[in-house]
Formats: sequence, C-alpha cells, structure tokens
Amino acid sequence: MSKSSRAVEGKRIVLGVSGGIAAYKAAVLARELHKRGAELRVVMTQNATRFVSPLTFATLTQAPVCTGLWDGANNWSVEHISNARWGDLLLVVPATADIVAKFANGIADDALTTLYLAWRRPVLLAPAMNTAMFEHPAYRANEEILRQRGVGIIDPEVGELACGEEGTGRLAAIETIVAAVEACLAPAFSLEGLRVLVTAGPTREFLDPVRFLSNPSSGKMGFALAGEAARAGARATVVTGPVVLPTPPGVERIDVESAEQMHKAVLARCADADILVFAAAVVDFAPEQTASNKVKKSAKVESLRLRRTPDIARAFGERKRADQVSVGFAVDTERVVQSARRKLREKNFDFVVANPVRSSENVFGSDHNRGWLVSPIGPARRLDRMTKSKMAGQILLQAVQILRAKRGV
Repeated sequence: MSKSSRAVEGKRIVLGVSGGIAAYKAAVLARELHKRGAELRVVMTQNATRFVSPLTFATLTQAPVCTGLWDGANNWSVEHISNARWGDLLLVVPATADIVAKFANGIADDALTTLYLAWRRPVLLAPAMNTAMFEHPAYRANEEILRQRGVGIIDPEVGELACGEEGTGRLAAIETIVAAVEACLAPAFSLEGLRVLVTAGPTREFLDPVRFLSNPSSGKMGFALAGEAARAGARATVVTGPVVLPTPPGVERIDVESAEQMHKAVLARCADADILVFAAAVVDFAPEQTASNKVKKSAKVESLRLRRTPDIARAFGERKRADQVSVGFAVDTERVVQSARRKLREKNFDFVVANPVRSSENVFGSDHNRGWLVSPIGPARRLDRMTKSKMAGQILLQAVQILRAKRGV
C-alpha cells in the first residue's frame, strides 16, 4: 500500500452531504474511502436525502447515517458533539452555496451545520453549483471567509453542469477529492522503519485497596504522539497508566498502574526504540507502606510517610545510546522554561516540551495544548495553542530531524 493510501487507513472521516445533484457522487466517494480503510460516518442535510437515500450510505459505510438533529432523540449522546469528538476530518461533498454560506456565517439549523460549529479538526469542502452561483460576489466572499479560517477548498472543475451549460462549478473528480483527503491526513514526515516508545497517562500509588495518590493526567497527549507516530509509519508502542482512551490504530498498548510497573515496562523495551517520548505524568512519591485493608475514617492518621518512585526518564537517560532520541515534558505553574532546561541536563533529553499551567486553565483532559520546545542550544521555540494531535506532529518532526542528524542520514 502506498504512503498516501496509508494516510487514510484507520482514519475517522465524517462525510457531510448537502443537497445538490452531485450528492450521488458522494456515495461513490464513500465507497472509495471505505475501501482504503477509512472509518466513515455520514451526516446528510434534509435536501440531500431527496437526491440519495440514507440507506445507500449506511450500506456503503456499514454505519448509521445522521439526517437530522432529532435522529438520536432516544439516545443519551448529542450527535453533533459526539461526531465532532470522534472524527479526524470533516469532508463535505458536495458543498452547496447554501451550506458554504451557513458555515461562513455561523448558522446552525441542522445536523451538518451544528456539527461544523462543534468541529475542531481539519475541514475540507468540495463545492458544486451552477457557474453563475459560483461566481456571485456573495458566494466568493463566503468562500474566502472559510479559507481564511483554515478550511480547505477543493476547487470545482470546468465542465458540463446539470443544467446543460458549460462552466466552472462541476464537482471535482473523485480521485481529486481522495488525493486532497490523503494530503490533508498524511503526516508531513516519515517514520518508516523506526520504533517509537511513548509513555502516557498518570500512575497510581495506593494508600490502601481503595485510595491512591495520582494526578489528573488524561493521557491524551501521549496517545496523540503514539497515534501520529504510527500514522507516519513507525512501530509505535504506548506504555500507559490508567486512562479511558481507545488505542490509536496501529499502536501496541501496554497498560500499567504504578510508577514501578511503568519503569519495568519502559526499561524492558527502551533498547529497541529509536525515539522515546516521556509524556506520562508519573507520581513522584508513593506511601512507604500500603495498608492491606481499607483505612477507616475513624483511624488516627497523624502523618503519611512517603518514598520516592523510580525516575523512569533519568534511568533511561543513564543508559541512552548516542543514536537514540529522547523527549521529555515539563509541566509547571511558573518558570516552566527554566524547569525544562533543568530537566534537559538532569535526564539527558534531546529536547523538552514545556507546558505552562495556570490555576484558571484546565489543561488536563483538554484536546488542546500550548508551550515551548526547549533545546540545549538556542532560545525556546513557542508553540501556540493547537490540538494535541497537531502538537504531536511537531514534536515528532523535531525528534526525527535530530535522529537523522545523529545518524548522518
């Protein structure tokens, strides 16, 4: 399978279908993307259902089709929110003048437009309409608004239109749309032939059978890193503490609970890894003793004796080979770049991702992140707020560039 085809494999695409005659071509596109390994969900406007039956898309995608805001009235989930969280790409084919205008002006009056407003990942639109509509100043202005917001536009072709006229407005060819999808989803670099080991999530240190010391890490950053590494062709492994996250496609998952368990799992695998990313929020201290029974509320507890847990990144740093790259994370409420520079020295990292945390900011569990890339030489490079998936790509790109420099390739 080609690299471009692998970009679609395992990806979650929400296909929006709006009400134009070209809607029938969206069924052909759905079949093609499904054949290439994409997971598809289809959201149709009511007008789209006049051109193509929802059953057609349900059959081709092997998944239910959403046609209105009340489809899930008897279901606890909110359809447009759950789809927005589920998908990697929102692809609208065809995108009518009406749907483009609604997207540009924030109108949310059906399942597809509400989904768009809740969406926080890449969006691609393939417009199709009569030439006069396509050239109208109102449509041109709406399209420009979306382009400025980062929406990808797959330009229509010149050809025969449904009305019998010749002109611009014909839906782009299916192969052109597939290529645009692949380009959107394909990583900007290759990790083919490399092994990437990522730690993720929190660890737990038990006081008794029902209480433990931990932190609010969700594991999302680590899972984004493992997922992006696999998507770029690496053999990716994530060693994770207790999290409620699905395993990214193509990623080997090792579940652990305590810092000691994570320490053993990482050291057992680190020699084979080319790139190691320490994204887990490992608890630094554990109780010296764990009670075998639940400590009763009435028990008199005047103090809690703690011991340090293993420093996993430091342990690896002491045995790290010259041809390996290791990346750390530093999270702090103040002077986070200085904290990252200290970690660089102490743990033999090649660079550290420094994440500032404010008391008013709920970073843990968020789908977004911000910070700095801190290297041994030169100033820290600022990372503006972005999705964790996008940040993972930037981190891995820097890591593979360093790896190539070390290996002279």
